[in-house]
Amino acid sequence: MTTHTAHRTHRAPHPTAHTALAIPETALKELRVTDDAGWPTEPFTAREDGVPHDCVGSLLRCCLRDARAGERVALVAYAPLRRWAAGTGAKPGAYDEQGPVFIHAGACGGPDGAAGRYPAVRAGALRVLRRYNTQGRIVGGRPLEVPEDAQAAFDAALTEAFADPEVALVHVRAVEYGCFQFEVRPGR
Repeated sequence: MTTHTAHRTHRAPHPTAHTALAIPETALKELRVTDDAGWPTEPFTAREDGVPHDCVGSLLRCCLRDARAGERVALVAYAPLRRWAAGTGAKPGAYDEQGPVFIHAGACGGPDGAAGRYPAVRAGALRVLRRYNTQGRIVGGRPLEVPEDAQAAFDAALTEAFADPEVALVHVRAVEYGCFQFEVRPGR
């Protein structure tokens, strides 16, 4: 008896190359002096008791990891779309916005490559992936309740976003307060 085994070629899906981008070092240098609202930066030591700001465990946008007690940090107003537009010539107009973010008060070396591609993505967290076009205008978005496999969920949502040729970048934000978490660009 002869058996024939059907040979099918299965192609594994290509892994995505999406990576969260921290606030660029040039912007951090400026933010550590004066924030995007024009206020002087006031560093403080992160404390477990939340004084003066409840920041222990909050995402630091300079290195994309959580703040720890005892670290020198600052709460600053950051306008991510404005800074991106300044480098690209886009004119976001009314879509330009600023909001509060925590950063280290001094240079920290940036993101740790071993930390994973997407920060602050604990299961159950609510995020929105806001899509922008080359002019800095919103062209859609997608809510995401982070599942246990956060990496796969973000890969899928970002692949979906960048499948639209109009999408130039995506901002990931917390739903509860709208806080900017990180930015992702195509192929990065």
